[in-house]
Amino acid sequence: MMERPYNFSAGPAAMPAEVLQQAAAEMLDWNGSGMSVMEMSHRGQEFGSILEAAERDLRELLVVPDHFRILFMQGGGLAENAIVPLNLSRGETVDFVVTGSWSQKSLKEANRYCQARAAASNAADGHTTLPDPATWQLSSDARYVHLCSNETINGIEAHELPDLKALGSDAPLVIDFSSHVASRAVDWSRVGLAFGGAQKNLGPAGVTLVVVREDLLGHALKACPSAFDYKTVAENSSMYNTPPTFSIYMAGLTFQWLKRQAEGGLTGVAAMEARNIAKATLLYGYIDQSALYFNKVAANCRSRMNVPFFLRDESRNQAFLTGAKAAGLLQLKGHKSVGGMRASIYNAMPLEGVQALVTYMRDFEKTQA
Repeated sequence: MMERPYNFSAGPAAMPAEVLQQAAAEMLDWNGSGMSVMEMSHRGQEFGSILEAAERDLRELLVVPDHFRILFMQGGGLAENAIVPLNLSRGETVDFVVTGSWSQKSLKEANRYCQARAAASNAADGHTTLPDPATWQLSSDARYVHLCSNETINGIEAHELPDLKALGSDAPLVIDFSSHVASRAVDWSRVGLAFGGAQKNLGPAGVTLVVVREDLLGHALKACPSAFDYKTVAENSSMYNTPPTFSIYMAGLTFQWLKRQAEGGLTGVAAMEARNIAKATLLYGYIDQSALYFNKVAANCRSRMNVPFFLRDESRNQAFLTGAKAAGLLQLKGHKSVGGMRASIYNAMPLEGVQALVTYMRDFEKTQA
């Protein structure tokens, strides 16, 4: 097989080559069924087994407690910005911790369905720090507190989830973990609901993961569409309407791939976390000692998944991107709202890909001397 370029896209993102190869081999005939997964009835035994395995493997990987339901939905993280308040807000007060572009979108969307307010914000410093939980101005009557635990665009990550009870709040914590799900463990004792689109760390676009505590089901607003009512979706095992079958299948293959990963005596998500720390340490380490490149995010809250960086001479941006593409390093252009560059180094990005990027960055910098 020809060596593939390294794809640093923020999403839809690179997938493990083993997963793509297996899907290609099974494309016309899944497991002797005579059908592609794309052709299967979602009510049939064949797809039923795929869905059951995907849920079982994900529950094992993320160590999801029994009193949480795993839902496979549609609409991506952006739709969940509406679906979460439709299910949990009861039209009342909801607190948001604004840490970047995605949490800003979440706050704006929730205001359509409830009284959404910013309990904390890092907008004043250009989304380069993470507000200390001790400074959050939480409402006494909030139905939930929303935190984007990894901001894909701004490159900020909460490496530890807040303990809301210690902050004097009984509200459940809702996390948008779209861009770092399965890259590290989740402390479910601090979470009421977690959601994320699959297209960054779990599979292709099309399926959205929701992990919700059972006691939070059954409170949807009357205006909530039945297909987006978590209670209805849970009661129908994610098949109230036709689910995104092929995306669930691909995510399931990714879960199996994750289970096979090993690193220094660790397996699964723990192994991926060790690799992700090594990759991020290498890339940030080079950026920090460079005279050409720089990163704006405070060191204590830098994302391991999404690394934005800038050239001090922005007139060289296009030359950098052109040379990177020629070197087999793809999708490094930063988000249009912030500019610069961004390297997304999700689970499927091997250490060798980050090493190749650092080598190219070093060589490019030498040409600018």
